[in-house]
Amino acid sequence: MSNYMNGDTTGMEGKALMIKRNLQEIIGEDRMNEILKDRDLKIYWGTATTGKPHVAYFVPMTKIADFLKAGCEVTILFADLHAYLDNMKAPWELLELRTQYYEHAIKAMLQSIGVPLEKLKFVKGSDYQFTKEFTKDVYRLVSMVTEHDAKKAGAEVVKQVDHPLISSLLYPGLQALDEEYLKVDAQFGGVDQRKIFTFAEKYLPQLGYTKRIHLMNPMVPGLTGGKMSASEEDSKIDLLDTQATVKKKLKKAFCEPGNKEENGVLAFVHHVIFSVFKGEDFVVERSSKNGGNVSYKDYESLENDFTELKLHPGDLKNAVEKYLNRLLEPIRKTFEDPKLKKLAATAYPVVGKNASTKGGKANTDDEISPVRLDLRVGKIMDVQMHPDADSLYVSQVDVGDETGPRTIISGLAKLIPADDLIGRLVVVLCNLKPAKMRGIESHGMILCASIEEPRQVEPLQLPLDSNPGDKVYVEGYDILGIQSDEQLNPKKKIWEKLQADLKTSPDCIAEWQNNPLVTRCGKVVCKSLKGAPIK
Repeated sequence: MSNYMNGDTTGMEGKALMIKRNLQEIIGEDRMNEILKDRDLKIYWGTATTGKPHVAYFVPMTKIADFLKAGCEVTILFADLHAYLDNMKAPWELLELRTQYYEHAIKAMLQSIGVPLEKLKFVKGSDYQFTKEFTKDVYRLVSMVTEHDAKKAGAEVVKQVDHPLISSLLYPGLQALDEEYLKVDAQFGGVDQRKIFTFAEKYLPQLGYTKRIHLMNPMVPGLTGGKMSASEEDSKIDLLDTQATVKKKLKKAFCEPGNKEENGVLAFVHHVIFSVFKGEDFVVERSSKNGGNVSYKDYESLENDFTELKLHPGDLKNAVEKYLNRLLEPIRKTFEDPKLKKLAATAYPVVGKNASTKGGKANTDDEISPVRLDLRVGKIMDVQMHPDADSLYVSQVDVGDETGPRTIISGLAKLIPADDLIGRLVVVLCNLKPAKMRGIESHGMILCASIEEPRQVEPLQLPLDSNPGDKVYVEGYDILGIQSDEQLNPKKKIWEKLQADLKTSPDCIAEWQNNPLVTRCGKVVCKSLKGAPIK
């Protein structure tokens, strides 16, 4: 954990400098300085509870730490009603769960960088936005705002469509009114919020309310360049991504040698790592062949080395990976709690086109989750050699289908005797697109633990009392009312992405991202292969 909050900031000038540090723009700085002469500033930061918080959220978190260090009273708003109004982003029935997820995730982030939670106030928007007084002010506001002004104000924030719903036009007005109803002096947000801030400055005085100060952070580019987005999987690193996933995403991140423009890796070092680990050198570990380790006391020196091609992108990414995992590890540990695992999975159910949530509403997110896999207990009824391939078996496997056993082809012919497979219970992936293998169509995949050197393969073993057709799922991802995809889209590589995190534990338990595969009867295991990929 970082000691980010250590040290004192006293005096008006010192507090003002801490508040302004690393901001891109302030509207109303003179008003801020006047208030600081008499008392500490009251600031709020709001976040719409839509997509999952990701590592870019560390940017506002570090500023919230600055505000607290400067003595400010800080309110964090979980804007659940805003999330609903933002066209097509969050179904109402999931908002309460997502708000709970946001609260746990953001508190874990703040604790990760050493911010004391007792100095913060957490508020849910719907707790006051449904009151008579707030509703009356909404009507007063919409009676004076034109469609043009409302649409312009939300242009950088609200989802833009050709024919916007009225709900999305209300969004900027509600955000403006939040400033009054939270009784703050200032609102903090990204520079992408600027048009909403100027909208508030124009209309709050027309309602008889005070014009507020607006503090704006720069926007941090995503890993692919451009804005880091919760809806673009490759552009961001999720707070709960494993170390392997962090490595994979950083490896693919845009970080062209010498180019600091739209470089999300450099931006993260600048706005997060050098702020959170202030007072600690940023160390890039390199082999002696590549010049040996190098330490940076400030971001400017690092950026100069990078732009002058003295620092290789690969070495920079390796260093960022180390610091990023230091930030994420406490959050991962917090979410090892089974209740939080279930909350995360329920708040963000990821299913295919034909699946539905408990409320019957389809969720078409492209996020990758094991709930999309139709894994079942299968019983091998018969095994024959493939007539045209001596390495393939053609098996008949009962997976509980009303139509009878499925034909499944496997590459086990030279690895496991047929007699050892007949009558055996296995785990079958049932929703792959049927594929012809040497002229015979296969309708599933038998999952095995497998290592290449020396070549060994072991089919996964099911708990006693399991029956053909029983569901196999990842613990914490068995979500009531959520169905798997009817068929995985091979173009989206859903199975391939999920399979990368399937392996056996040191105790030979089958796991996905360290969460065991289970049935109603217990855990799925393999006989002897430890730390082996499952495929």
